[in-house]
Amino acid sequence: MSSRSRGAGALVALVALFTAGYLAPYLLPTVVGRLSAGLGLTPAQAGLVGSALLLGSSSAGFALAAHGERIGPRRAARAGLLAMLVGYGSAAATGTVPLVVAGAVLGGLGSGTATAVAAAGIAGRPDPHRASALGLLSVSATAGALYLTLPHLGGGHAPPLLAIACAAALVWPVTGRLPGGTRARARTDAMTGPLPYRRAGAVLAGGILCWSLAQNALWGVSGRIGLTQAGLSEVTVGAVFAVALGAGLAGVTAAGALGSRLGRAVPIGAGTVLIAGCVLLSSAAGDLLSFATGEILWNAVYPVVLSYLLGLAASLDPRGRWAVLVGSASSLGVACGPVTGSLLSEGVGYPGMGTVLCALLLLVAAPMTAVARHVSGRPLVPGSIRRRGGAPAAVLAGTASATPSLVPQVGAPEQPVAPIRVSAARRRLTKSTFGLAGVRGRG
Repeated sequence: MSSRSRGAGALVALVALFTAGYLAPYLLPTVVGRLSAGLGLTPAQAGLVGSALLLGSSSAGFALAAHGERIGPRRAARAGLLAMLVGYGSAAATGTVPLVVAGAVLGGLGSGTATAVAAAGIAGRPDPHRASALGLLSVSATAGALYLTLPHLGGGHAPPLLAIACAAALVWPVTGRLPGGTRARARTDAMTGPLPYRRAGAVLAGGILCWSLAQNALWGVSGRIGLTQAGLSEVTVGAVFAVALGAGLAGVTAAGALGSRLGRAVPIGAGTVLIAGCVLLSSAAGDLLSFATGEILWNAVYPVVLSYLLGLAASLDPRGRWAVLVGSASSLGVACGPVTGSLLSEGVGYPGMGTVLCALLLLVAAPMTAVARHVSGRPLVPGSIRRRGGAPAAVLAGTASATPSLVPQVGAPEQPVAPIRVSAARRRLTKSTFGLAGVRGRG
């Protein structure tokens, strides 16, 4: 099999794994709603179950950020998919609340593991932004199809959980295209070193945590805004959400086509400012026009900015450690979002909640844009690879305008440096100098 075929197969496996791992957060509104209706839980209790699921997902990501390569991508991916299958399947098969919670948390751990493996693999691709866009496009399409299908599969909490478990089972066969433990260990040995760009990565992780929290704080109460404040029917609100998901697909497609033509700073900064305006518009909506405009435009821009944020995290470290950490921080923000939205809406009302979330988004837009400018805009010249971080700097060199023959391949390990004993070199230099002096004297 050619290297190109193997690369395409690995990309398919990573996109499929990304889809399975991200499916639970995308289906969280229907999972929480069905837990409330099917098990007799209050909305707050059902929301806490959903938050526990997402906290399990983010915990798995943080745990694998440092140890994933020791396990190996294939083994870790299969362990995550197995946890998803057992966890979500057992939660769907029982009506006992403690068992449902335990199954949801186990499934969340599996989802986080699958997402972490996919994020680390995408970081090592030649074009991580394109791979991230493909993953978001795949999970958006899958979630949209399930949102249209699940209402026809009966009520109760089982159908959405079974759908996620089935997705894990369908992805299992393609994990054979992922590298095994031996290749992962060889990669680790070839690319050891401290975590690069620590300050920029920490700022990005903190920014995306607040960014995701703001998104999901609004998403968790959007249905209630449409029903109570805008005075819309449930059918109309559902139709608006369906159109919004379609707009999200269009946004991801546009992001993949646009690629890196505008860099990363402009889409991240301008996109976050636009999202802040949409949050303000949706939270203050009093009729169909304002509600639909805010929700549809917001869902169209959100995946575009997310794809660039994930691509930026992947570019910080080709080993994928920052991609995993930033993705886990995003999952943590997703988990805390619904609770934050509920507390803010109860305390200051929907318009006040929108004002707070808008201010938070504008506040984090500046540091995230600064990270994008710092990492993407730093000039890199031949000979500076070792000074600026070895293999991570090679990723930047691959996108710079330097001479291709003088730039290492993207993700390639550094060339070994041969040690030179100074004393021996000094003796040779001394002999050469005296020899030349003698020649001049005899002349």
